[in-house]
Amino acid sequence: MAILINETTRIIVQGFTGKIGTFHAQDMINYGSNVVGGVTPGKGGQTHLGLPVFNTVKQAVQQAGAEASIIFVPPAFAADSIMEAADAGIKYCVAITDGIPTQDMMTVKNFLRRFPVEERMILTGPNCAGTISPERAMIGIMPGHIYMRGNVGIVGRSGTLGYEAADQMKRLGIGISTSVGIGGDPINGSSHRDILEMFENDPETKVVLMIGEIGGPQEVEAGLYAQTMSKPVVAYIAGLTAPEGRRMGHAGAIISSAGESAAEKVALLRELGVTICPTPAAMGATVAEVLAGL
Repeated sequence: MAILINETTRIIVQGFTGKIGTFHAQDMINYGSNVVGGVTPGKGGQTHLGLPVFNTVKQAVQQAGAEASIIFVPPAFAADSIMEAADAGIKYCVAITDGIPTQDMMTVKNFLRRFPVEERMILTGPNCAGTISPERAMIGIMPGHIYMRGNVGIVGRSGTLGYEAADQMKRLGIGISTSVGIGGDPINGSSHRDILEMFENDPETKVVLMIGEIGGPQEVEAGLYAQTMSKPVVAYIAGLTAPEGRRMGHAGAIISSAGESAAEKVALLRELGVTICPTPAAMGATVAEVLAGL
């Protein structure tokens, strides 16, 4: 089944006619994703890449039946684009944009809370690689050819480590049900725990690989939830050699309190019964061992 997207999901691109939006929209189309159009204010009524352009997301929902959206909008305007998608009735939104101000994301989170839970748009990102259900659909910027369809779910804050994990597993003949990038910013739309819950309810997924890093409590919160899951969870936590108190790459990757260093997270997750990958080079092999034990 996969989670979040499949071959029938009707996708639109916000920031469709820009250079970056155009490049990745074409890549998603080439992959086989069901892209039905895009949004660029002021260019409604035109066509781009052979698809309709709309002035607003609401028009895309009404006229093209859009269900999912991907954001390629500059940081200053990205929060408004996310809220527009939610207000228009989009069910799932991927915010690729890096550099959205934290204050803006606080506004987005508060805006989403106005909706009843059952009607609330699912958001992943910002500052993420997107989501892919291999051989079915891609809504993101990942290299689709390295993903093979299978029964391992991936959720991670780091896009490139997600690529590495998928490539290692493919070389071992292990496929992916869905890979979800949740982004590396301090405030993001969905947490590790949110995605673990989706994988727990997906009959196709047998094992979940969680890729975390220093900073924030998300991985440990997910580990607590993993105790209740019927499926094994494997984790790799990046940043074991990072100096304490220093930002490392992602804006969210800063240790600000106890339990947020990589070593502390690894120890806590191990206590919670999560299988730990010792190095990034061992992600595929560790998942293979867990699969063999099922």
